[in-house]
Amino acid sequence: MAVKEKASRGVNEAKQSVKKKEKAKSLEKHLKIKLVRSVIGHPRKQREIVKGLGLRKTNSVVIRKDCPEIRGMVRKISHLVSVEALELK
Repeated sequence: MAVKEKASRGVNEAKQSVKKKEKAKSLEKHLKIKLVRSVIGHPRKQREIVKGLGLRKTNSVVIRKDCPEIRGMVRKISHLVSVEALELK
């Protein structure tokens, strides 16, 4: 009997930890990135970064997940874009 009780406790604890992880994921951080300056006259590498973020024309806006890769891209072209932090479900 003791073994069954321990096994059922482990299952219940696992279910609770999964629920906590789901709650943490429900409020994921995102970045709202807007291209505010033209890429004309800027180096090719910067134009490629803008394209990689999914921005096309001036004043176009994209929402991307907040991760180190995206932050690094934004840092390289910070003089061309404006960034706003969002928390989405």
